[in-house]
Amino acid sequence: MVLFQELFTNPTSVLIWLSALIVSLSVHEAAHAYSAFWLGDPTPKLQKRLTLNPAAHVDYWGLLFIIFVGIGWGRPVQFNPYNLKNPRRDAALIAIAGPASNIVLAFLGVLTVFVLSIFEVHSQFVFDIFLQFILLNIALAVFNLIPVEPLDGFKVVAGILPGSLALQWHETAKYGIYVLLILLITGGVEKIVFPVSRFILNLLIFPFSF
Repeated sequence: MVLFQELFTNPTSVLIWLSALIVSLSVHEAAHAYSAFWLGDPTPKLQKRLTLNPAAHVDYWGLLFIIFVGIGWGRPVQFNPYNLKNPRRDAALIAIAGPASNIVLAFLGVLTVFVLSIFEVHSQFVFDIFLQFILLNIALAVFNLIPVEPLDGFKVVAGILPGSLALQWHETAKYGIYVLLILLITGGVEKIVFPVSRFILNLLIFPFSF
């Protein structure tokens, strides 16, 4: 609701943030699609998901929820585990590809700010754009790595656990949406995402701090 309200008070900032979000979500989902394809599953290619075109990856209901509720989703990439050589391991690799792509985008954002500073480009407006882009991508990565179904972190944990424990882990998937809702309502997501995001931001900035 805050984002919807800001659309009337600060439309430029909201439009920049939404543009950054659409790009970040598209890269995130494309990373899932390409990793599944590279690991042997043609499903993403057949569904025309091997692209960075936002039209292939943005879920418009999810985007509306982001605007009005503050949280939403992209269009999930589907894959067939039977086409993978090692379904459990490869599913984890496909899952982690999305958050990893957001960390790469955040690093590229930090690198761009560093290059701009070398060339003495000191536009506050440009800096604010890249700062929002960097923080957004780090937050997306951390949020999606929370080990709760339907987030990517759940599948990553399933790929790490030994066989018997992985089966027990999968049995908890049906409770995931309820756990996620509780975390959102109680502010648990912010308590997880913000501190971890700050830590990752410091790591990304560190190579350029000398």
